[in-house]
This record gives sequence, C-alpha cells and structure tokens, in this order.
Amino acid sequence: MFRRDGCPWCAKWDREIGPIYPKTEFSRRAPLRQINLDRGADAAIVHAPIRYTPTFVLAENGQELGRIEGYPGDEFFWPRLENLLQRLPQPPAPQGAAVPGASPVSPEPSR
Repeated sequence: MFRRDGCPWCAKWDREIGPIYPKTEFSRRAPLRQINLDRGADAAIVHAPIRYTPTFVLAENGQELGRIEGYPGDEFFWPRLENLLQRLPQPPAPQGAAVPGASPVSPEPSR
C-alpha cells in the first residue's frame, strides 16, 4: 500500500479495512506492506509510477502484477482485491490432492 501523510482516503482505508485485513485469507495470500511516499521510495519492487494514494500494488518476485488505485470504500475494495489476486500464480496442488473443479478419474482395471 503506497500512501502519503494526510491522505484522507488512506485514513478511511485505515479505519474500515486496516483492522480487518490481517485476519483475512487475503492477508495470507498478499501480506500488506505500507510504504509512505513522503518518507522515501521503495526499491524492493519494480512498479509503474504511483500517481494516487492509496495505491495497492500486487507484486511477485519483485515485479508488479497489478494494482488498485484509490479506495472507494469497503464494498468495492474486497471484490477488486479478489480480482487482483487472480493474477497470482497458483501453487501446485500436493501430490494426490483433489483439484477444485475436476472430477476424479478411476484407475483402469488391471488386465
């Protein structure tokens, strides 16, 4: 989350989402790191310029995958975050685990 001192939309996010976010599945998939643009840049990830605050940048291996610019309220934030997280690579399923949306295949009978 890129932010600036005095940003009213960042403060609104802090009130509405800030206390909840660490308790969500989203937090496990995309841990939140806050970067204050008034206190220095962040060289840890390669990203396009930040023009608005807050801006939520999703990064993988130091590269930007996508972003949410602004905060229009909690009713819009969660669906936008869900759409953004679909850009993350899916971890491989454990050996022998069920794959969501797939039907199990019975082994062929031995002959």
